[in-house]
Amino acid sequence: MIDVAALHALRTVAALGTLARAARELGFTASAVSQQIKRLERQVGVEVLAPAGRGVVLTPAGRAIVDSSPDVFDALERCAGAAQSVAEGDPRGTLRIVAFSTAIRGLLATAAGRLASECPDLEIRITEQDPERALHSVDTGSADVALVHDADGLPAPMPVSLDRSLVHTDFGDIVVHRRHPLAQLTLPLTPAALQGHSWVTSPSGTVCHQWFRRLVADLPEAPDVRHLVDDFSSQLALVASTNVIALIPRLARPPLGDDLVALALQRPPTREVHAAWRRSAQSSPSIRALVTELSGAASSSFL
Repeated sequence: MIDVAALHALRTVAALGTLARAARELGFTASAVSQQIKRLERQVGVEVLAPAGRGVVLTPAGRAIVDSSPDVFDALERCAGAAQSVAEGDPRGTLRIVAFSTAIRGLLATAAGRLASECPDLEIRITEQDPERALHSVDTGSADVALVHDADGLPAPMPVSLDRSLVHTDFGDIVVHRRHPLAQLTLPLTPAALQGHSWVTSPSGTVCHQWFRRLVADLPEAPDVRHLVDDFSSQLALVASTNVIALIPRLARPPLGDDLVALALQRPPTREVHAAWRRSAQSSPSIRALVTELSGAASSSFL
């Protein structure tokens, strides 16, 4: 019989391309992963990996095994789900969640706190990952649930083995010092009101920088960008001390304190946040409980 752990190791190696990367993903040494692959080769009687430069590639037999493996893991997931359902549907065991940083701050921290009090037999473990890697982790079984956001209005590509649910819509606001001229205007702000002010923005390549570029695209003059800073707390420190303004997602926003105010936009940039899990885990009481909590976890303090 094929060893499930060895099959999981092969699937991870196939996705990441090297034994070393797979080992980091799985939390093993490269030697341990290599031993798992060799055990699998002994069990099936054929080689499943071949060297390719500094990495490895699947042999035709290895590709056939990997292509068939989702059925195996789906069946195991259904077995686990059935066992949980029999146990009165109570969330229990360990739920491994991967999420981007602002979702951890704005959604998961609150949801995890509620679940800790409501589901004492459920242990939650959270790891920060960007959306692409998070979906890979759930697809390969290294995590149970991923929180991902769309990129520039486009949903993250979803593997066919996963299902998802919208849990939150995030908005961007302009944050200024309380004595800034914009703070005296009637809300919501129009894009034209932003002309002539200095900015701190997220660096190019980030979702928030894409938000910023779209927001100012139709202004007659190029925006005066003084600072490019990725950390939102640092952006707010500059807003408080240098009279620049910033575009900050509500999920990413720490408490503003007495000196700063958030101003709503007439057409605010938005992004959707989805929870994603393996279709075979659909009946999991733990996943259902988490998704329910996430849907109500965003604090009204962001508004």
